[in-house]
Amino acid sequence: MKNNLSGTLAIDLGNTNTVIAFQDQKDINSILIEIPNITSSPGVIPTAVWFEESSKIPKIGISALKMRNKYNSDLFFHSNFKRLIGNPIEKFNQKNILNPIECGEKFFKFLLASIPQKYVIKRLVLTAPIDTYKGYREWLVNLCKEITVDEIALVDEPTAASLGINVPFGSKIMTLDIGGSTIDMNIVKIEGGEGKSGPIAELLKFKGNDVSSISKQKIRCAEIIGKTGSKFGGKDIDQWIVDYFIPDNKFAINISRGEEIKCKLSSSAIKNENKYPTKLFTEQSQEKVFYLSKEIFEKILIENCLLNHLNSLLKDLLNQARGKFCTVDDLNAIILVGGGTQIPLIKEWITKKIPKVEIKSPPPH
Repeated sequence: MKNNLSGTLAIDLGNTNTVIAFQDQKDINSILIEIPNITSSPGVIPTAVWFEESSKIPKIGISALKMRNKYNSDLFFHSNFKRLIGNPIEKFNQKNILNPIECGEKFFKFLLASIPQKYVIKRLVLTAPIDTYKGYREWLVNLCKEITVDEIALVDEPTAASLGINVPFGSKIMTLDIGGSTIDMNIVKIEGGEGKSGPIAELLKFKGNDVSSISKQKIRCAEIIGKTGSKFGGKDIDQWIVDYFIPDNKFAINISRGEEIKCKLSSSAIKNENKYPTKLFTEQSQEKVFYLSKEIFEKILIENCLLNHLNSLLKDLLNQARGKFCTVDDLNAIILVGGGTQIPLIKEWITKKIPKVEIKSPPPH
């Protein structure tokens, strides 16, 4: 019992990966939690659910990913659902057993039940996307009624990111988020600064009681100055890699192999001249080794017009910002979020496009 830690659990539910950390009440540093068969690395959980109605027992994270190429995966495998919660505009996969809200609930409940017992959760801090904050918050309020933690607080994602990299309150920041299925770019102004109070989390639950509807509690979010995005992401890059070697690919497992080599080539430690092997299945159902270097990887990205696409999105974003009297000179920081932003070519691109603004990545990378 003496090894138990008591304090705050923070969960940032992402569309591709979810980040989970714990801060003991006696420590200023946070701990990235590892959960066997769920986390892919300390504190990082693939946002995926495998749920078969017959068993009623879901799998999440790594365990769910391992099932994605199994039979009936279009029914039982769920991913890319977070962006659909509280978003009435976008359509979801009608074939899946669960709708996005149900996916989120299964994921959250199973995750909380799987937290190692040595972490005693006194406070739970959750994040919400700024563009669908109202609907997403409503979903979380309902979900929190079934969570036994006495104190639950909510903060919008840009503010959470700004706190993670210590930019001053009142700052204007740009975030570039390249996930598995989407690109999101936005410019926001964080609350506070110039004599105004800093941002605070909104309490949803206090001393075990629902306080989400108390009228005195004003919802305080970062102010959106500009926002743009597209339905493009890491999964498309995985496909491009496989297409480069096997244009008529018929094996789903090859896409997973494409993702693995992409992640390897996204490391800042790789060298231009090195070639990295990947095994792909060919037409004859035989494995063949192909080699990919950083140079060829970047050639694939450029030939598939990735930089042109990013240029177009950035131009649209900066035009929106100028309409609200905000230019790149007003930005305090650029925050890179999502696995896709770790690709060296993309880091180089944003550094060249906006050279005078500091670029940061909140942990974990």
